[in-house]
Amino acid sequence: MTEEPSRTGPMLDDELRDLIRLTMVPGVGPQTARALLARFGSAGRVLAASIADLRAVTNVGPKLAERIARAEREHDAAAQLDLCRRMGVAVVARGDSDYPPSLENIPDPPSLLYVKGRLEPRDQLAVAVVGSRHCTPYGARVAERLGGALARVGITVLSGLARGIDAAAHRGALKAGGRTLAVLANGLATVYPPEHEDLARAVVEGGALLSEMPMHQSPLAGLFTQRNRVISGLSLGVVVVEATPRSGSLSTAHHAMEQNREVFAVPGPVDSLSSRGCHRLLRDGAKLVETIDDILEELGPLVKEVRPAPDEPPVRHPAELALTDIERSLLGRLDDTPIGVDDLIAATGLTAAQVLATLSVLEMKRMVRRQPGHRFVRA
Repeated sequence: MTEEPSRTGPMLDDELRDLIRLTMVPGVGPQTARALLARFGSAGRVLAASIADLRAVTNVGPKLAERIARAEREHDAAAQLDLCRRMGVAVVARGDSDYPPSLENIPDPPSLLYVKGRLEPRDQLAVAVVGSRHCTPYGARVAERLGGALARVGITVLSGLARGIDAAAHRGALKAGGRTLAVLANGLATVYPPEHEDLARAVVEGGALLSEMPMHQSPLAGLFTQRNRVISGLSLGVVVVEATPRSGSLSTAHHAMEQNREVFAVPGPVDSLSSRGCHRLLRDGAKLVETIDDILEELGPLVKEVRPAPDEPPVRHPAELALTDIERSLLGRLDDTPIGVDDLIAATGLTAAQVLATLSVLEMKRMVRRQPGHRFVRA
């Protein structure tokens, strides 16, 4: 993406620069930033506060308070913004209309996101596919297949651009012509791992790269767990394909549990170390996945319906994406008011046989309910 990104939302340039400068201070993570902003009201007021006032905030010790007080001199937010413009990276702050609504509901949402590519309304219908960097051929095959199958029904595939399972899931979505988002633990000025530069470019064309880290932040070990909460927070559910007992991908599953997202796991050979983490998740209550039907059926109704695009009908349940055109058309005619078969035939132009057969399928999929008098409502 080479064009300069546009920002929408209430934040002015000075406010954005102040927020960028605050988040560039080492030690100011999402929880500390949230506490500071809650105490002082804006990033500008945080940066202007006295050391004594800063130390009154939870988790702000003397060293961090001094670093915040020196931020105006030590961190060049204007240069950061200029680099973003040159690299085609948008900076999206909480409160902006482009900020993903799903992240607002997690305990420690990022104060801002760096985005290369574009976010779309349909990305609210996203599923994360994660797993081991050192995956087996079986794991890579399953991850690519799941990524492609999810993308084909209109689900955005989320992962972390890492080697192994992550890369396979991204490639599966891209090969299927679908959308995929990659959340990085480093700044967007560089790609990590470096051998994924071509994959990163393809992700930008078919979705977006995202990070909450300043542009030149290197991929430090501790930042990956922090990144994983964003992957799970952006998703309706997390699928772990392969994981050793100490795999970092298990932290994504644990974040998902804390965020009230669904957790899924793919079983593997009982003698494979790469599958032990998944088998542990299954013992702890994760849902077993063989095909995407297992995922779509388990995902509950959306808190708020999503319209993937202006010319597409709203989606109330992710499983609706896997319906045929006839099933979707008939479902779109149903709401909370019972309607009879004859009225549905007249409204859709379908034959009686088509309406009756389709209603039976939708009833088996628990998307419609039969009412007295052979009338139907949307479930």
